Parts: sequence; structure tokens; C-alpha cells
Amino acid sequence: MSVQPIAKPRTTAVVLAGGTGQRVGLSIPKQLLKIAGKAVIEHTLSIFEQAEGIDDIIVLMAPGYVPDVEKIVAKAGLTKVTKVIEGGSTRNETTERAISALGEGLAEGEDRNVLFHDAVRPLLSQRVIQDCVDALERYEAVDVAIPSADTIIVTRTHGGDGEFITEVPDRSRLRRGQTPQAFKLSTIRKAYEVAAGDPNFQATDDCSVVLKYLPDVPIYVVAGDEYNMKVTQPVDVFIADKLFQLASTAAPQQADEAAYRELLAGKTLVVFGGSYGIGADIATLAEQYGAKVYALGRSTTGTHVENPEHVDDALSKAYAETGRVDYVINTAGVLRIGKLAETDNTTIQEALNVNYLAPVQIARAAHKYLAETKGQLLLYTSSSYTRGRAEYSLYSSTKAAMVNLTQALADEWAADEVRVNCVNPERTATPMRTKAFGEEPAGSLLSSEAVARTSLDVLLSELTGHVIDVRQVDPTRGASEASGFEQALAAVLDRQEDV
Repeated sequence: MSVQPIAKPRTTAVVLAGGTGQRVGLSIPKQLLKIAGKAVIEHTLSIFEQAEGIDDIIVLMAPGYVPDVEKIVAKAGLTKVTKVIEGGSTRNETTERAISALGEGLAEGEDRNVLFHDAVRPLLSQRVIQDCVDALERYEAVDVAIPSADTIIVTRTHGGDGEFITEVPDRSRLRRGQTPQAFKLSTIRKAYEVAAGDPNFQATDDCSVVLKYLPDVPIYVVAGDEYNMKVTQPVDVFIADKLFQLASTAAPQQADEAAYRELLAGKTLVVFGGSYGIGADIATLAEQYGAKVYALGRSTTGTHVENPEHVDDALSKAYAETGRVDYVINTAGVLRIGKLAETDNTTIQEALNVNYLAPVQIARAAHKYLAETKGQLLLYTSSSYTRGRAEYSLYSSTKAAMVNLTQALADEWAADEVRVNCVNPERTATPMRTKAFGEEPAGSLLSSEAVARTSLDVLLSELTGHVIDVRQVDPTRGASEASGFEQALAAVLDRQEDV
């Protein structure tokens, strides 16, 4: 007699989005605030959409704003979202509504896993999600927490004299709770059923309900992440936006050479700055995979990116000959080093024209073609964009502008389904760099071919509005040893040493 394997229970992510924007001074719920070109809740839902351990998603939204979330879900193509329902007036009531919705359609005795997560924690890592799902194979309740870096004090109020310390707990045992909080559905349902008999029931999170009303159920703690911040105060909006800007995104690689051929065959690429270096390598690779490529450059085709007529002519020619323009790439740039006070007007104008105004003109001219094919514009920044350095003021500032331009256009063109991304290579062996710095030690620079390969991966992905780091040592590796926040910080510190 064969033994049938036990089917794993479904795992549902419940995104709790019932809060308002009062503490951040908004007239709309803070989860609808845009950070890095997308609503906070879209970032959060996308994380669960990509999580392998999550089967479906339910959203509990602030009353009156369900249609707003439904539009975001439809526009972003979030297929795992099965329900968007109104939350309650309190956190407890919202959870109870989620429990009721989760129980619909379940057979008698059937259970499922559920992860409750704050919608305003849009920087959750896949590692934390998977750790919670794995922990539910052994435990009925799971919390996520990180050590407290601050000393915690307990106070009391003494009349009108203010607060006074009564206790300073041992910080080594203190943790800061985060979300998700994960449970067996049967466990969290039972906890709330017991709590319903308490006339004084009130809780700000779900693990505390299990702790108080099901004291015999152990609550396992998964290591959280400093990066998993909650957008609550006005300063959080600024910090979260900067973290999105600074944190690198890994472009999904294609499975094999055949996949590149399948995706690029018959497509049209227009590459500005395609005479040499990264642009030329992109053109060569794409042609090998069957794409029609127009590689344009000052020294090869006489194309000056700072001349709008040259840009228009290049795009219209590609469209006339192939009937489409799928991808527009701009790798053109100039690197002028020197003290700003000693730089002449001609050099300043050249840097602004080539490094800033040219990408703006390319974007304007390319939009109508890319809107037709639902294609992508790919720009390039420099590893110095996060921090301006002495004698690189023109270069660093224009490259920082590329990041802002990318994020703004990704948002602006989202309705047309045109994607916009920005590649951020570390120090790369290109003729432009050799001209500026001379020959450098072998092995100290990234190859232009490696940047070109990643650029193709970005073009063939569904990413938009992202800055994609290309580094000799991938900063996303070693996730088990470092949190996402630590990885982002390390990347920022590395960039301050790069150009």
C-alpha cells in the first residue's frame, strides 16, 4: 500500500492596511503614499507576490479606500491578491475580519498558515518571509523581532512634575517587534475566540493575543531585519525613500542562451553611446541573440546625443526600417575632473549637455515608440551618485540626476506600461575611464562585458524604477550573514570609494 504524501497547508499573507496618514501629516492613508515611484502598499504587496512560500494574499484596507487598492493590484498585475476588503476601526477588529475571510471555503478540520504584515513595512526581505513559513512547520505561532540598540527605560508620572525612571530592564533580553507575525489559522482563531470573553480585551498586535489567551502555545521568534522599518512618522517617509534609492536590486538572469534568443529575436534596440565600451558590448550581445541593433556614437555614426535632431533621426530611422523600437539605451557620457571654480564654461556646458540634457531629450523622443511596444528606457549612473566628491562635482551631480529621472519617469510612464531603469556599475574598464585615469591594475575593474550582460537582463525583466548595481562581488550574496540594511549600507560605503 503506497503512502500518500501529506499536502502542505496553503500559506496566506494578510496585509493589514487599515491605518491612516495622520501621524505623517497626510489626508490619505499612509500606505497610499508614494515612495520610490510606487505606493507604499504596492511595494509591500510586490514582495509577497514574489515570495515562493506565499500562495495568496488578502488585503485589509482602510474604509473608503478599497477601490484605490484594487486599481493598484490590477495595474501592477499582482495575481496572488485574491481579496481586498475593508478593515475595522481597530487592529483587533481588522484581524478578526481577516480570520473570518480566511475561514471561508475551508473544509472541516482543514488548516492553513497565515502571515499578518503591516502594509507600511515595504522593505521586508524574502529571507524573513521564508523563515516565518519554515518556522510554521514546527510551531503554531511565530513573531519577528530584532535586538534593541537603545536602552529601554520604564517611567512613571509624578503629578505635574513630569516623568521619572522606575526601571531600566536588561537590554540583552529586549527585542523590538516587527511583522510579519505568523500563525496556524486554527491557533489565532482560537486565541481571538477566547479573547472575545474578556470585556477588557485590547491588543496592538496578534502575538500578544496568543500570549495572553493561549499561554501554553510557545511563540517562536524569527530574526528580523533593521531594513524592515515601519513608515509611521514624517521622518520615516524620507528614510524609506532614501533606502529604496540606495538599496541595490538584482536583475533576474535568464535561464540559458536559448532564453535570450527567444526574448530578443525580432526586437529592435537603439543604443546611444554604442561606439565602444558598455554600449558596444550591449549591441554585440543583442545582435548575437537575434535583435536588430542600432549602435550610435559620435566616432562611428556621427551621432551627437546632445543634439535633439540627431536623437530624433536615429529613433525614426530604426522605427521606419523595423516597424518598432523595443529598447532605448543610453550609455553616452563624459567624465571631466577638476575643481569647479577652475572649470571653464565650455567644459561645464559639455557636462550638462551630454550627461543630463541628452538623456532628457532621449527620453522625450523615445516615449512614443516605447509606449507602442511597451518597452524600456535604460539609463546609467555612477557609483558616486550617492555622495558628491571633490573634483567630481559635475559628474556626480549629473549622475545623481539620472537616478531621480529614472524614478520619476517610471512613475510617469507606468500608465503606458513603459519601464525605466538605471544601471549603476562600479568602476568599469572603459575607454572613458582609461582616458581619465590611465591604466589601472588588472582585476581591479569590472569588465564592460559583465555590465552589458546585466543590462540585457534588466531589459528583459519586468523591473521598473530601479537602480541595479553591477559589482565584481555581488552585494546580495551572503544574505544569511548580513541583513538587507547592512548590505545596502556596505554598498553605499563602497560607492564612496568608487567613481
